[in-house]
Amino acid sequence: MAFPWPLSFSVQLLFVYTFSLHALSATVTQRVGPTGNRVITVDVNGGGNFRSVQAAVDAVPDNNRVNVTIQISAGYYIEKVVVPATKPYITFQGAGREKTVIEWHDRASDLGPSGQQLRTYRTASVTVFANFFSARNISFKNTAPAPMPGMEGWQAASFRISGDKAYMLGCGFYGAQDTLCDDAGRHYFKDCYIEGSIDFIFGNGRSMYKDCELHSIATRFGSIAAQGRKSSNEKTGFAFVGCRVTGTGPIYVGRALGPYSRIVYAYTYFDDIVAHAGWDNWNHDQNKNKTIFFGIYKCWGPGATSLQGISWAPELDFKSAHPFLAKSFINGRHWIPASDA
Repeated sequence: MAFPWPLSFSVQLLFVYTFSLHALSATVTQRVGPTGNRVITVDVNGGGNFRSVQAAVDAVPDNNRVNVTIQISAGYYIEKVVVPATKPYITFQGAGREKTVIEWHDRASDLGPSGQQLRTYRTASVTVFANFFSARNISFKNTAPAPMPGMEGWQAASFRISGDKAYMLGCGFYGAQDTLCDDAGRHYFKDCYIEGSIDFIFGNGRSMYKDCELHSIATRFGSIAAQGRKSSNEKTGFAFVGCRVTGTGPIYVGRALGPYSRIVYAYTYFDDIVAHAGWDNWNHDQNKNKTIFFGIYKCWGPGATSLQGISWAPELDFKSAHPFLAKSFINGRHWIPASDA
């Protein structure tokens, strides 16, 4: 910076320092996040701005910089919804978990637009690629029918979250096999109800489930969570804190989808539905026992006894459990509103 008139060295330093502060302030301001609020209403009966949720999402401009609340009135919205990565800061606000439902019926045996069989993660009734997504008081369902009597259900997701820094409050997730695709990013689920049969929470997210009910509808054998951490360098994993495990069994509480899978249950109640030995290292791969991190901390209920005495999925001490007990596991203090924590 050149000055057009003579100044003392100390005054020049003051000018440079002030200029630098203004530049830094401008940079910080650009990174703070969205400015302003917008509300879009959806009513399947025609009383809102749109009749469909997807139409409301489409109305949000790319590279959105505004907090957008999509208020979705009570009703069943039979549609497949996608929130693209270019549309962050969107909230789905329902009228209640039992009142507002988005549902679709794709399953892994179906054919997609290109004529190829759908992979499980592409079956989701609602898919979110955007960062800073949230949902409140709404349910997501996949109603693909069971393939035949006695089977647990098709691979058919109701919800897929692939964006970072997402939180879901008071929401419902309903399906059978592979209900909730917790795919990638940091996520916070609080006071949610998640229902399914096999691996009904799966993926490689870095997520905390707080005060949620995990409800099994398994008829022969089931499993709750399959976590896909691929290496020791990844910070991903599932932490279930203060949850309730209910329904039918027998079920595994966790399966090693990835070779470094991480699943921890803390302060969680288990119905008497937990399978003997409780955990599954996936295809009897004994090598995974050395690299996965499964464990429980101060859990209780009649099913909790089946989770005790397992050398490769131990009862954790406070030091080992502590990283999974607070929102710091997902850096949540920086992006979860205090009123929603």
